[in-house]
Amino acid sequence: MALLSAVDLAKSYGPVDIFSGITLSIPHGARIAIVGPNGIGKTTLLRILLGLEEPTEGSVHKARSLTTGYLAQEAHLDGSHTLWDECLAAISELQTLENELARLEAAMSDPVQAEETLERYGKLQAEFERRGGYTYETRIRQTLTGLGFEPIDFNRPIPQLSGGQRTRAVLARLLLSDPELLILDEPTNHLDITAVEWLEGYLSQWQGATLIVSHDRYFLDKVVDHIWEMSASGMEVYRGNYSHYVQQRQERWDLRQQIFEDQKQRLLKDLDYVKRNISGQNVQQAKGRLRRLSREVQAFEQLGAEALQNQSWLETSSQTSIASHPMSVDEVEHRIRALKGPRNRPPHLRLNLKASLRSGDLVLRTRDLAIGYEDEGRPLFRAPDLLLKRGECAAVIGPNGAGKTTFLKTLLEHLPPLEGEVILGASLHIGYFAQAHEDLRPERTLVEEIDAVAPNLLLAEVRDYLARFLFSGEDVFKKVSVLSGGERGRLALAKLSLTRANLLLLDEPTNHLDIPSQEILQEVLADYQGTILLVSHDRYLIDALGTQIWEIVPGQAALQVFEGTYSQYRAEQDKRQLEQALKSAGQREAGIQHRVRPGSLAPEVRRARSRITEVEGLISALEEELASISRKLEHPPDDPAKVLRLGRDYVRLQNELDELMKEWEQLHLSLAVE
Repeated sequence: MALLSAVDLAKSYGPVDIFSGITLSIPHGARIAIVGPNGIGKTTLLRILLGLEEPTEGSVHKARSLTTGYLAQEAHLDGSHTLWDECLAAISELQTLENELARLEAAMSDPVQAEETLERYGKLQAEFERRGGYTYETRIRQTLTGLGFEPIDFNRPIPQLSGGQRTRAVLARLLLSDPELLILDEPTNHLDITAVEWLEGYLSQWQGATLIVSHDRYFLDKVVDHIWEMSASGMEVYRGNYSHYVQQRQERWDLRQQIFEDQKQRLLKDLDYVKRNISGQNVQQAKGRLRRLSREVQAFEQLGAEALQNQSWLETSSQTSIASHPMSVDEVEHRIRALKGPRNRPPHLRLNLKASLRSGDLVLRTRDLAIGYEDEGRPLFRAPDLLLKRGECAAVIGPNGAGKTTFLKTLLEHLPPLEGEVILGASLHIGYFAQAHEDLRPERTLVEEIDAVAPNLLLAEVRDYLARFLFSGEDVFKKVSVLSGGERGRLALAKLSLTRANLLLLDEPTNHLDIPSQEILQEVLADYQGTILLVSHDRYLIDALGTQIWEIVPGQAALQVFEGTYSQYRAEQDKRQLEQALKSAGQREAGIQHRVRPGSLAPEVRRARSRITEVEGLISALEEELASISRKLEHPPDDPAKVLRLGRDYVRLQNELDELMKEWEQLHLSLAVE
């Protein structure tokens, strides 16, 4: 039985139809992503499935006692409690068991109750251990660290957390609560690359079902095995991850276009027969074909070409409203030639980035560069002498707050370097896409923004140009201040494409863009003949465009250069991590011959990277706690209950240590081949 299913869901707000015809089923262990253009109703659908909104039509059915966890795009979290308390709330049942065990320990000091209490204690302790009661604090630390929190944050009150930190806190609580169905709406929005990779590893081990809405294509490649493509008229299912979806979607588009052309050609062929014979000897046959053509053209208009090819006329006629009288020959011909092709492709940007002139071969060079702010007293990072040539794309990566945007502003001469110099090449015309869209003025309309960079365009030309970026009708007279994040991004791209720059500095250009727009932008940038300096968390875009990877490492206050693509960079990082892991495990694994397994390292090494150092620290801490309890047991207190508690604590800590040691060994042995 499915965990959750829905039949013929539809949603309208007043006269505005959002979607209809949504039927779905989520089985146990599902790994599903919902994709579709912005505004199609993905978040609304999630809320309907959760019972937070009512559908206009249709119904939702849930398995009995289904437990769900939901992460909204902007999660709300209030209260004066701490981040650690928020995580503890996810395992409140375990805490209840733990308190009961402590009460029973105290009761066992009473000889009258000892026998009965001991029996109940044994049963509860087994249940507590089975549900991870002895390791829940470790799991909380692992989860918070994985999502980018520092130990200093663990006891920080919720009101002191930023909006992004609060969303991550809610995500931590959801993961720890271990629901049967986890529903995540844009879970990577407030995570840097390291945290996203940790979440990918976590979800790959997840035993429950997941339903995800995300614009992060690389993330979807790693964590899902089914894609549901949502449109206004229903849902289309694809098997595989995002990359498989893209391939299958193109195949379906091509097939539908071919079916359309074949069916239209068949109708035109029948029409030609009618025109040649309607006044000749075969007039009766011609009139019969004309009647059939009249019906088929109406069915084609209402249901599309696939219905004519794949359904019997009985099925087709039951789904259409067909006029009983035949059309004239001229009307049939007019309507056949006016038939429109498949409408399954979403509207997309018509973006064109072309350089007005060729730059010199040397585009950018730095010498002894240090990036930062004068009043901070020390640089954010230092860079080796950088070199960017014409036609290359350097992708700048690093955690949030590392200084990526500050670096771009320094290259643009908006900020002075703390040390060293930036040397720009000859014949450069720079185009800058700002992450926060600072170049957009809130009081201006869309038309006025375009007029600011292209004053020679007539109003009609401006409107036609904005329509290429999905702004139509009276929308072009909206003020920038009322635009959504995605609309601001599209307007900024519209302005950028008018600059005809030969060096593009792009700061998070795919932020707020839906997947169809991301795909168009990637395609256009891949064909761009100029030079690109790209700051992005979009690993799919980086992998497609990057010829160099410039990584900012805050812990070292340095920028490191890798010559190659992102995939090559990841492979090199994985190789280094594996070598370090095997070196640290050398004494424990003496005699085992190790070799690298090409093509199979990435998932294992990512898990090892996020766990090995942390596990070793936890082992050290547990060993110290055990040593402390051993010293106390050497000189035990007089109270038998206290002695019993010390013994129980020792057993609990020893069990936790054993589990961590097993995990430590498995992390290394799983990467080793005898």
